[in-house]
Formats: sequence, C-alpha cells, structure tokens
Amino acid sequence: MNKKLRIHQEGLRSVIGLTFLIFVINILVFIKFPHWVFAISLILTAALLVFVTYFFRNPFREVEVTDPNFLIAPADGHVVVIEKTMENEVFHQEMLQVSIFMSPFNVHANWYPVEGEIIRSEHQKGRHMGAWLPKSSTENERSLVVIETPTKLQIAVRQIAGAMARRIVTYAKAGHQSHRNEHMGFIKLGSRVDMYLPVDTEIFVECGEPVRGNETIIGRLPEK
Repeated sequence: MNKKLRIHQEGLRSVIGLTFLIFVINILVFIKFPHWVFAISLILTAALLVFVTYFFRNPFREVEVTDPNFLIAPADGHVVVIEKTMENEVFHQEMLQVSIFMSPFNVHANWYPVEGEIIRSEHQKGRHMGAWLPKSSTENERSLVVIETPTKLQIAVRQIAGAMARRIVTYAKAGHQSHRNEHMGFIKLGSRVDMYLPVDTEIFVECGEPVRGNETIIGRLPEK
C-alpha cells in the first residue's frame, strides 16, 4: 500500500496559495516585530498549514469485492442516520436512508458506493445549516447523483454542504459509468453524504459507527 502523503487535486491551489501567503506574512513579521512575535507567528501559521494540508489529504484506498450488490462507504465519518423515509425528489416512494457525517478532521473525498450507470447528476443551491441536522438533506446546498446498478436497481447519493462547507465538487456526469475505487467528488469542510437505498437493503453498520470511505462495507443491495 502506498503510504506517501498525497494532496487531493481540489486542495493543491489552496495549499500552494496558503504556503505563499504564510511565507510573506512571516517575512513581514520578522522585519517589523520583535523576535518573540515572529516565533508565535511562525508556530501559528505552521499549525494552520499542517491542518489545511491534512484536510486535503488523499489516501490511497482500493477495495476488492466480488459481489456487485455490496455497498461501499462513499465517505469517511460516522453513521448518523439509518431509517426508512419518503424520498420525494427522485423515487417518490419509501427508501432506506443511510447518512454519514464528516467532521473537518475526516478525509473529504467521496467515492462511488456501487458500480453502474450514472443516470442523473445535478447541483442544487441551498442553506448552510449544520450537516448533522435532519433538514440539511433537503434544505442545504447539495449535489445529487443517481446510479443504476447492473441488476437495474437504482440508488441515490447526496453530497450535502454543512455550516462551514462552501464548495461541493461532483465529478459524476449523467450517461457515464461509476466504478469502484473512483472518486465521485469532494466536499470542503464539515459536511454529510446521504444514500437512498431500496428498503429491503441489508445493512451491516449501526448508527454512531465510524466508517472509512472506499473501505467499509455498508450493506448489500437486494437481489432484484
């Protein structure tokens, strides 16, 4: 396994820009202020750069499963919802909702949970409430991706912005294929990913359980 630190493509400009800004700030502080002020500035700005670099980390993960009905976690975080709910945007019927909340300390890359054909991908503007709140699924800024599996089952995946998240990136495009071990997108800062599944999906995780994107098996879709 490749253990080298990799920075996600969505964070390269941020890390490079912040590095340059920190360099300039510390040069000015060194010239204009006492050395003890420079030392404090150096420590604080270095801590900020470490956090930003850590936030945009892009770990190498590769899952190997033979069952096409297995659902792989699309994101790092904790499971905050497992419940039946009426899904009125895509399916207009009762679905099983599984939601994963990502804190600012989680990896924020998102992976495809299943292989199949992407039949819908769209972005919707909205509010920026805390991503752990139930209303965030329908009122926050979000992106929707609908995937049809090889067995003709359809699932929906929502990337949801949180109180601090201000940018959702979605690579999925309608008509393209989703593949395991590929990124579906990226969300900056705290956020959430919802999955809407057939109600008879077998779930292998529990509320409160930590999961790892593209590693943890969330459950198994029913045989059609």
